[in-house]
Amino acid sequence: MPDLLIELFSEEIPARLQAKASDDLKALITGGLVEAGLTYESAGAFATPRRLTLIVHGLTARSPDLKEEKKGPRTDAPAGAIQGFLRGAGLADISGARVVSDPKKGDFYVADLVKPGRAATDIIAELVPAVIRAFPWPKPQRWGAGSLWWVRPLHSIVCTFGTETEEPEVVHFEIEGIKSGNITFGHRFLANQAIRVRRFEDYVASLEKAKVVLDPARRRDIILHDARNLAFAAGLELVEDEGLLHEVAGLVEWPVVLMGSFDPAFLEVPDEVIRATIRANQKCFVLKDPKTGRLANKFILTSNMQADDDGKTIIGGNERVIRARLSDAKFFWDGDLKIPLDSLVPKLDAITFHKDIGTQGERVQRIVALARQIAPLVGADVDLAARAALLCKADLLTGVVGEFPEVQGLMGRYYATRAGEPASVATALEDHWKPQGPSDRVPTDPVAIAVALADKLDTLVNFWLINEKPTGSKDPFQLRRAALGVIRIVLDNELRLSLNTIAARTPDLLDFFADRLKVQLRESGARHDLVDAVFGLGGQDDLLMVVKRVQALGALLASDDGKNLLAGYKRAANILKAEEKKGTKVAAAVDASLFKVAEESTLGTAVDAASKAAATALAAEDFEGAMKALASLRAPVDAFFDKVLVNDEDEAIRANRLALLTAIRNACHQVADFSRIEG
Repeated sequence: MPDLLIELFSEEIPARLQAKASDDLKALITGGLVEAGLTYESAGAFATPRRLTLIVHGLTARSPDLKEEKKGPRTDAPAGAIQGFLRGAGLADISGARVVSDPKKGDFYVADLVKPGRAATDIIAELVPAVIRAFPWPKPQRWGAGSLWWVRPLHSIVCTFGTETEEPEVVHFEIEGIKSGNITFGHRFLANQAIRVRRFEDYVASLEKAKVVLDPARRRDIILHDARNLAFAAGLELVEDEGLLHEVAGLVEWPVVLMGSFDPAFLEVPDEVIRATIRANQKCFVLKDPKTGRLANKFILTSNMQADDDGKTIIGGNERVIRARLSDAKFFWDGDLKIPLDSLVPKLDAITFHKDIGTQGERVQRIVALARQIAPLVGADVDLAARAALLCKADLLTGVVGEFPEVQGLMGRYYATRAGEPASVATALEDHWKPQGPSDRVPTDPVAIAVALADKLDTLVNFWLINEKPTGSKDPFQLRRAALGVIRIVLDNELRLSLNTIAARTPDLLDFFADRLKVQLRESGARHDLVDAVFGLGGQDDLLMVVKRVQALGALLASDDGKNLLAGYKRAANILKAEEKKGTKVAAAVDASLFKVAEESTLGTAVDAASKAAATALAAEDFEGAMKALASLRAPVDAFFDKVLVNDEDEAIRANRLALLTAIRNACHQVADFSRIEG
């Protein structure tokens, strides 16, 4: 079957846009082909700085004929209606229709229409220009005098269609004077000659000869492999950076990996600042000395050129730029060391955190007060927690953080350590920002925990108070991340905290935590309905205890006893709901003297014992014990429903049996709201 090859050749596409653009091209073209009635075997999309490429393998050469029945008027309809039917169906006369009889509607005309299929080339010739004109670039621009909006000037379009054994044909169309063809071009500097495109395999091989590696994954592999080898040869280790690797691979079509160096005097600057400087300004990787664990005065660059001088000129140019940038970084670092952190705190009053919440200085004072409140609950020294909270945002005003915001907190730790602050205070200045994502570490030092919780809870409480809550699609202040941060800190450190006590002014904030906890537990394999069941008890604001209840409840419901108990609970609850709706009398308490059969007596005794045992276990926070007590109800509940008719004719006996069902429900509700459990 034929293959479709498309290449859109342009000026350099920003690296950050290439992956999505290739995915969009694949989705839009293949989606359009399928919508037009064509099928294909597989498709692949690729991107380099100068081209987007799509290969569609095994595309059908023609869309199928479509058969359609067009129902017409009754055979005795007026002539005008019949003529209208003929025109709509494209028939010359009524003999082209057939008559269908319906017992209710009588005889009526039906036209059997066939819509001929279309050649794939005709479909492609319409589809590709439409996709190009409507391509979803984030910030397209109009180039020249034409009407086409594209991310960078579009120079040529390859569009060929054919089988592996035949010469593919060009699918002809034109956009803003650019005619589709079968000619592409190699590397801008190393092999900028025209290349005649045939099959995809020839296309890839021809580009490679012309110093273009089409597949971005292969470019990444080349860069990583060569960088590791250069580092190893120098006795160093590459500091790998997945994000930088993807970016660099999007900047070159022919990756050439080289090593440069800088003045060792710059190693006085913290490693993280050196790395941020070299990464941000030159898109280079840094290297580490395995003997010291510190950075070495070497870096890895990726060039798009294979130079005659083995890259000496390219390396020299990068070294000059990096020297200048590191000089700036060292200037900021040296200047920051001369300014005590606590002298910067008053200046936070001049920085607005949020127009409806106040300044950063006011926020720091709230964090200090909240950290003092939390510190005893997490085993932290109150005064150290307050000191760390006071300084936690001061590094935002330093020169290094102003230049590289990504090292906020980390620089606070460096400056605090240099100033002789206690180790736990310095640690808290860095760690109170954490965790910033699911893969980020969680603070473990008690002082850092106190400040991190105070920071995140202050953010949540105050945005809740001004009704700036996340919506389904928007969370501009990253409140979900803050809540998940609180949850991870509490659970990972097994902390006992009452959120209602700390965030008393915002009671509905607990519902938000419940939703975030569901997400967290669901990702770890727990059932979200069990979280609902535990929170359904009300007053459950101790996240650690909620999780322990959920885990114990999950273990119970995974057993046969638990599954059957849940079924028995739901049966009891449904009966009670129906009878309560009808106004049926339910006794206030179970009266053992009204038991008529042994199964009633057995269940009454079992419910009483299980309820007391569960209450005792819950008081001791023995959730597994509480679940075990409830599990003991499985057999008597099953026997009761098997042998006993709840709605006895005797009103007193019926009311007593309904009270027994109420006792089952109440016993279960000691540990969770079983009505919220699915299944």
